[in-house]
Amino acid sequence: MKIVLSAGTGSGPTTIAAFDAALMEAGVTHWNLLHLSSVIPPGSEIVERPIETPAAEFGQRRYVVLALDYAREAGVEAWAGLGWCQDASGKGLFVEITGASHDAVARDIDRTLDVMKARRSFAFGPNRHKITGLACTGEVVCALVIAVFPNAGPWPAYPIAPDR
Repeated sequence: MKIVLSAGTGSGPTTIAAFDAALMEAGVTHWNLLHLSSVIPPGSEIVERPIETPAAEFGQRRYVVLALDYAREAGVEAWAGLGWCQDASGKGLFVEITGASHDAVARDIDRTLDVMKARRSFAFGPNRHKITGLACTGEVVCALVIAVFPNAGPWPAYPIAPDR
């Protein structure tokens, strides 16, 4: 299974507008995002590349692990990062970290993954990470890193009871 990693930043007059701009840059604007916890299934491969939502998938569901941060005051920075580690079978762990700088996020990713790996009896490999961020210059800014799991399939066809 390929899990695609992307990142985006954006700005807008509100947090939702900034979030939408960051989703657009990451290429995942038109999906319904279902948040997962941070466990990577065996047989997974993490691929870092740009994403583009095909028009035919507008409104479809995608499972994601998402790191997300905002800054609302000029001069304040928003940083988000996903860290991960995997064993030889491809199973592993994601962590979602935010902070005030690239270095702070990278440090906390490593500290968190090191503790999580020590609690488990698996032979996880080295820590990896993807981090993005930007400074607020007036409008709200959003930084996000997203891991997108394969298509969750079409929406089930549930019958809708008629209005009474």
